[in-house]
Amino acid sequence: MSSSPATPPRSARVDQNVEGVIQLARTGDVLHVARPAIGEAHQTQVLFRIEPDGVAHRVTVKFGRAALKDIEIASGLSAGDQVVLSDMSKWDGEDRLGIE
Repeated sequence: MSSSPATPPRSARVDQNVEGVIQLARTGDVLHVARPAIGEAHQTQVLFRIEPDGVAHRVTVKFGRAALKDIEIASGLSAGDQVVLSDMSKWDGEDRLGIE
């Protein structure tokens, strides 16, 4: 089955600017955070989740798709969780950190 191009409107010109939106995918209702200093799409990474008592605990997070500024959370976090997005490699040997 072939489709023929639509006939452009009579007012169309060759040098005319056109605006449009290209939708590549629809994510629906997904959990996402600002993209952390470390971590790429579809990888597992350790982040520090800040608990209500002000202590940050190490948690393993599986990322989904990534955009320029945000990244999907596939597992490991829940809506409302607060995490440290900075590079925390300085504290690789620690499971808990006090946050001031």
